[in-house]
Amino acid sequence: QVRLVESGGGLVQPGGSLKLSCAASGMIFNFYVMGWYRQTPGKQRELVATITGGGISNYAESVKGRFAISRDNAKNTVFLQMNDLKPEDTAVYYCKGQRNSDYWGQGTQVTVSS
Repeated sequence: QVRLVESGGGLVQPGGSLKLSCAASGMIFNFYVMGWYRQTPGKQRELVATITGGGISNYAESVKGRFAISRDNAKNTVFLQMNDLKPEDTAVYYCKGQRNSDYWGQGTQVTVSS
C-alpha cells in the first residue's frame, strides 16, 4: 500500500517562493526514484524534477536555477523548493515514486498570481 501525500501548495505572488513536501509510506523509500511533475488544464503532465536514492537530481530546463529537489530519507519525504516563481509555474504539482511500478500522489495546487 504505497501512499504519497503532497502538501505545501498555495497562492504566491510572482517572484515569491514555496516549498512542497511529499510524504511517502508503504515503500522502501531509498529504492525509489522520486519526482515532481505538474499539470494544467488541457496540457500534458510534465516533468519538473527527479532525484535518485543516491541524490542525483535532474530538472526541466524551465525550472533550472529556480527550483531545487531534495529528499530526507529518515523522514521518507521528498521536497521541492520553488524560488522566483512565475505565473507559468501555476499548476497542480504531483509527487511520483518509481521503482518497478509508478506511484502518484493526488496533487497540490500552486497558483502564482499578483
